[in-house]
Amino acid sequence: MEHFKALNDLFFAANGDLYFTDQGTTGLQDPSGRLFRVTADGRITCVLSNVPSPNGVVMDLEMRCVLLAVTRANAVWRVPFDRNGNATKVGVFVQLSGGAGPDGLALDSEGGLAIAHVGFGSMTVTVNLPIGCARQDCHSLRTLRTEGPLYITESGTGSILTANVPV
Repeated sequence: MEHFKALNDLFFAANGDLYFTDQGTTGLQDPSGRLFRVTADGRITCVLSNVPSPNGVVMDLEMRCVLLAVTRANAVWRVPFDRNGNATKVGVFVQLSGGAGPDGLALDSEGGLAIAHVGFGSMTVTVNLPIGCARQDCHSLRTLRTEGPLYITESGTGSILTANVPV
């Protein structure tokens, strides 16, 4: 197995599995980033390779798929799993525009997806869209509202920000 490029974000699933991204300096010029899983019993597998800058990662509420921020493609990919835990039929969940692309991801208790958008200095949250929705159903984004805690790291100042969200 080759060396890691530079590990980035991680997510612990409800079953104890750890997902993490290996981003390094990958991008459209070098789409060799990877998504890994470490199972609760210690097995490490490369879930997905050939990703142009994999970044934030989160699992859906039903633990059927991972949402992956692909910064240089300016998109969030949906990575569903088959019965054996293998990635299958990976596709675009949200296509963004402008800025450098999505970075950190978080899922609220109702399935809304918070997306930190690098370069725009913005955060958007989907309106409780089902993770399995078709791309044309994923156009409904709203700006962050102020009703519950969300923690955001701000790399320019090294600060941890808080914002309130509906759930």
